[in-house]
Amino acid sequence: MTDLAPSLQAFFTDRLIGQRDASPNTISSYKTTFGLLLRFASQRTGTSPSQLDIDDLDAPLVAAFLGHLETERHNTPRTRNNRLAAIHSLFAYLALHHPEHAGTIQRVLAIPTKRTLRNLLTYLTEPEVAALLQACDQQRWTGRRDHAMFVLTIQTGLRISELAGLTRADVTLGIGANVHTIGKGRKERRTPLVPTTRTILRSWMAEQAGDPPDPLFPTTTGKHLSRDAIEKRLARTVTHAADSCPSIQTKRVTMHTLRHTAAMRLLLAGNDITVIALWLGHEQIATTNIYLHADMTQKQEAIDRVRPTSTHQGRYQAPDTLLAFLEHL
Repeated sequence: MTDLAPSLQAFFTDRLIGQRDASPNTISSYKTTFGLLLRFASQRTGTSPSQLDIDDLDAPLVAAFLGHLETERHNTPRTRNNRLAAIHSLFAYLALHHPEHAGTIQRVLAIPTKRTLRNLLTYLTEPEVAALLQACDQQRWTGRRDHAMFVLTIQTGLRISELAGLTRADVTLGIGANVHTIGKGRKERRTPLVPTTRTILRSWMAEQAGDPPDPLFPTTTGKHLSRDAIEKRLARTVTHAADSCPSIQTKRVTMHTLRHTAAMRLLLAGNDITVIALWLGHEQIATTNIYLHADMTQKQEAIDRVRPTSTHQGRYQAPDTLLAFLEHL
C-alpha cells in the first residue's frame, strides 16, 4: 500500500475527527472533495484510488482537477475554492508526516485560490418582513410553527443549521431570555431575545408541549425539521406574501436572507459592526463588513455629511437632456 491511502484515512480519523472535532458538514464536504479528486486522478493515471501515491497528486494534476470542476462539472469559482481549501488542508497534514514528498506538497500548497465576485447581499425591508410573517397561516398548527420559526430567525440571525438543531432546552424565556446555539466551528453563543420574540415563543412552546430534549420546531411526527423542509416552508410562505407585497417576489429569499435581514436591522439601528459580528457568530470582522456595503441609505447619509458647506443638499441634475442620457448610461 502507498503512503497516500493510510495518510488520507488518518487525516479524517486523527486530524479532522480526533483533533479538530470537525462538524458533520465539514466531514461531508471533505469526503466529497477527495472522492472526486481520487476518481479524477485514477482516470488520469490509470491507477486504482487505493494505489495512488502522494506524488501522483502533483500540482499539475490538482490544477487539472480544479479546471475539471469548473468546465465539466460547472462548479462556481467559490465551490472550486472550497475544494482547494480541503486539498490544502490535507497537504498541510501530509507535510508534517511525509517530508520525503516535500517538493510535491509545497507545489500543491502554492496553488492559489481564484478571485470571485462578491455580490451585494439580499435582505428584506420592514414591509417585506411584515408581509412574510402575515403570510403564515396561523389558523393551522404548521403555520404557527413557521411564524415562530421565522420571527426567531429574523430577530436572532441564526443559521439554518442552528435553527434546525434547536431543542426546547435551548430557549430561556425568563430573566435574561436568550437562545443557546452551537454554531459553525463549534462556537457556542447565547443570543438575547426581545420581548416580542419571547412572547411568540412562549405561546408556541405552551401549545407544543414536550420534554427539554425535544425539537423546538418539530415535524408533524415530532422529529427535527430538515434544512430542505425549512427552505420549502419559507418558499411557500414567500409566494403567499407576494400577494400583498410584490417587491418580495423580486428577491431570492432563503433562510440565509433572513439572517442577512437580522444583521441589517442591527446595523441600521446604529450598532457597531463588532457587536453584529458577535451576534452572528462571525469569527472575523471582515465577514461582517459585507453589511456595510448593502445599504444605500447609509452611503447617501455619508455623502451628505461630507458635502462642502457652500453647496446645497441634493443630487446632481444634468442641465441638458442629452447630458442626462449620457449620465444614465
